[in-house]
Amino acid sequence: MPDSGFVQQDFRRRLRNIPPLGMGLSVDVYSPNLFELVNKLKEQGLQPGYLEVFKATTTALSTVRQALPDISLAYHGEGLWITQPDVQTSPVFQTDVDEMVMQLNSIQSVWLNHECAMKQMAGYSFGTYVPPLYTRLSAEVVVANIAAVQQMMDRQGHRVDGAAPLFLLEMPPLTYFSAGTIPIPHFFRLVAGAVPCGLVLDIGHLWTVYRYTTACRRMSLERFVGEFLEEFPLERVVEIHIAGLAYHESVGEPKRGEGLPEWIDAHAAPIPSILFTMLEQVLAHSNLVSLRAVALEVDTKPIEMIVGEYAEAVRRFSSVVQRTMARGTPEEQAMDLAPHPASTQMPVSQSDRQQLRDDYTRYAQIISGQVPVAGLEWQEAAVEATGMTRYRTCYLPYEILHWGGDLAEMFPQTCRGLADRGACLTEFVAFWFRSPRPLTHSYDFFLLKIERFLEFVTERALDLQGCAQQECDILRQAYAEANEVVEPVMEMERTR
Repeated sequence: MPDSGFVQQDFRRRLRNIPPLGMGLSVDVYSPNLFELVNKLKEQGLQPGYLEVFKATTTALSTVRQALPDISLAYHGEGLWITQPDVQTSPVFQTDVDEMVMQLNSIQSVWLNHECAMKQMAGYSFGTYVPPLYTRLSAEVVVANIAAVQQMMDRQGHRVDGAAPLFLLEMPPLTYFSAGTIPIPHFFRLVAGAVPCGLVLDIGHLWTVYRYTTACRRMSLERFVGEFLEEFPLERVVEIHIAGLAYHESVGEPKRGEGLPEWIDAHAAPIPSILFTMLEQVLAHSNLVSLRAVALEVDTKPIEMIVGEYAEAVRRFSSVVQRTMARGTPEEQAMDLAPHPASTQMPVSQSDRQQLRDDYTRYAQIISGQVPVAGLEWQEAAVEATGMTRYRTCYLPYEILHWGGDLAEMFPQTCRGLADRGACLTEFVAFWFRSPRPLTHSYDFFLLKIERFLEFVTERALDLQGCAQQECDILRQAYAEANEVVEPVMEMERTR
């Protein structure tokens, strides 16, 4: 592993190229309409310090950059599954990185934020983020993959100021379960000690770590946050996220007084007050010396709710965020941080990579209900067995059948035909996870659902294949057109 002092110095050098951005929003281009949102904020006298824009098409992001010349833009990536031991040998990895760098360049982003999570592993695909295995070997693989991506950004990034974007690694949420052999904050300290990346600390994700580990039965939330922050590499946190939490649609709200709520990360939901209390505790910590930005994650949230929550967050936290961002600045300016060659990583052996491939194959099979919950990494999940049962029996079937496109709405004629033949859509869930599939193209869950459903219909009711194919073609065409539609620049200019 590289010298941690050198890694830290390399990080501080890269951090100097990121200006304090203050309070902003992490947004999607399409939902809600980004330009309408910006207009509504301006009507209330609010202009975000920055917008962190989620991956879209390069054309759409270029349009956003042109339409919003006065707002700093940052980038939230997707699809570089840096947790996976074989991601760099994937046939689409280089294409995905090239597209990502093109998009970073198009909006002149100072960073690439990417979740330390995956939606694809060992040939299995999921619709929402699944946390990594929190093991030492897994951390070593994450380090190697981040280093490879950062080196490509160093070579291909083209910012006006000549600096390369910085890789930011975001701690993911837990959706009812966790798996691993080391504590989550220790995992991120291992990563930060070996590669000069920044970190993103999501307050709602932190709440789910409390809720879906044994911590919630051993200590108060305040004590948990305090102990977590002492072990977590808080000095590497460049950005903080805060978003909504809510009960999942497949679960529903229980009766009052039944203990801690079973909330999960939910960007469309209101931000509960407990997260703002946690944010206060984080911002007050003396180790938070690299902060550059705090964003409310608001993709898919109603515009009126966004404006109200952002106004309240600015009123409550703007001054303390400004003070926190100023903590490390004099020290950085005084340091001699001359450029150095990118730090090199000790290669992960082929045997270790194969071991982690096997671990992730078993991971996918466990959470999809194909094999029992057992093994050293799964001790916590076995203790908190209700969470895994919830994920397997409620959350995951809902995800495959409804999330990112409801099958009955996507394929109305085909689904009616299947029902007439006595076929139940729940059979599609078992079909989806029946066997691993080689990854041949970039991740897109909507297009993957279309492809897999056609395969399912062909196998289950061959006479409906033609009907399903017609509906597939219509969906693909509409999807391609929708992904390029953003509000015209001239419309923005008229409303400024």
